[in-house]
Amino acid sequence: MSSTPSENWSDLGRFWTMPNVLSMLRLVLIIPLFWLIVNEGTLFWIMIIVVLAIASDYFDGRIARWSNSVSEWGKVLDPMADKIGGGAVVAALTIQGSLPVWFLAALAVRDIAILIGGGIIRVRTGAITQSMWSGKVAVTAVAITALAALLRADAPVLEFCIWASTVLLAYSFLRYMVRFFQFSVRRVQDRIPNTRLRVRKSRQLKAEMSPSRIGLVSFPFQLMMHLHGSVQSF
Repeated sequence: MSSTPSENWSDLGRFWTMPNVLSMLRLVLIIPLFWLIVNEGTLFWIMIIVVLAIASDYFDGRIARWSNSVSEWGKVLDPMADKIGGGAVVAALTIQGSLPVWFLAALAVRDIAILIGGGIIRVRTGAITQSMWSGKVAVTAVAITALAALLRADAPVLEFCIWASTVLLAYSFLRYMVRFFQFSVRRVQDRIPNTRLRVRKSRQLKAEMSPSRIGLVSFPFQLMMHLHGSVQSF
């Protein structure tokens, strides 16, 4: 992880690696999955796509570690695919009428805020932030809620899943906010010593260039030159 601030994405390492391809495959699978859910397609094909998406999510990280191809791009693509995929499934179920609109709105606001916060941290510090365990638990809860809606679970079961997911989403969002402010405070603290050092050097330079200091330093040389002139005239 780089600590040098950077405003571009050119130093994130190799892009075309097998783990990153799997993450992008997960993004591609969102399109047919969304269409099938909205149009109440066959549950068999919906579950096939869901299993493929879960498998790609499972193997991309492990392949990256096995092949020593962990990259900063992977830290961006993997959570992005998870957020877009989860949001698309919840949006499709909301359009279908299986999930409430406020649940989709809560998920969208949280995910967008986290993405923006991660982007700000990247620009300011050059660091790529990874998903937190609380966020992974919340995403898992959303996946269970979506599965319950797809399988048309009983109303009390689905309502419990919705509210449990909402609580976990809110908790994970607070954790991400705490991390964002910790990065911000750390950046300010890192700036303070540099600022103090520059002020100290500026004061020292001003003191060295002051007339009284210059006169004090040059007096011995002036005295020596005067004595040397006196000896020569003698």
